[in-house]
Amino acid sequence: MPSKLPKPVQSVRCPWAQTELMIRYHDEEWGVPVHDDARLFEFLILEGAQAGLSWETILNKRENYRAAFDGFDAQKIARYDRRKLAQLLKNPGIVRNRLKIASAVQNARSFLRLQEKHKSFDAYIWQLVGGSPCMNSWKTRNQVPARTGASNAMSKALKKEGFNFVGSTICYAFMQAVGMVNDHLVYCFRYGVCCK
Repeated sequence: MPSKLPKPVQSVRCPWAQTELMIRYHDEEWGVPVHDDARLFEFLILEGAQAGLSWETILNKRENYRAAFDGFDAQKIARYDRRKLAQLLKNPGIVRNRLKIASAVQNARSFLRLQEKHKSFDAYIWQLVGGSPCMNSWKTRNQVPARTGASNAMSKALKKEGFNFVGSTICYAFMQAVGMVNDHLVYCFRYGVCCK
C-alpha cells in the first residue's frame, strides 16, 4: 500500500492578503526594499491614487495605469499638457479624479527636481529612514499604525519639495510597500524574509 504524501504546508500570511491578487502582492512585493527610482516613482503615484480607495482597487488597475501613464516615465509625465489630462480623465481603466491625475504630473516634476538635486530619488527618500528598513515586530493587525513620526517627516519633506497627495498616511503606505518598514506580522512567513 503506497504511503500517504504529507499535505503541503500552507503559508501563514498577514490577514489582509485574502484574494489571489493581494496574496501575490503580499508574497512577492510588499515590504521588499525597492531602490529603483522608476519603481519608487510608480509606487508614489499609485499610493496617491489609492487615497480613499482600497489598495486592491489600485492593484486591479495597475496595468491600466502603466499603459495610461507611459510606463510611469517621469520625464514624459512631467510634460503632460491639458489635452493629455483630459484624455486621462476619460480613461475608465484608471481612477478618474482630476486632482489625483494633476498631482501625478506635479509629482513627476518634483521627482525630477529631487533626482537632479540628490543624484537619485532613492538616495533622497531612503535617507529619511537612515538608509535601512525599520524592522517592526507586530503580533496583531491592530498594532500596525496608519502613520508614524517617520511618515509625518516624509510627508512634510515631500510637500516642501512640491509633491501632492503625500499625506502622512499615504507616505506610510508607501514606506510599507517599498520596504522602508517591515510591517509583516511576526508569524507571517514573509516577516523573516524581509528582515534579511
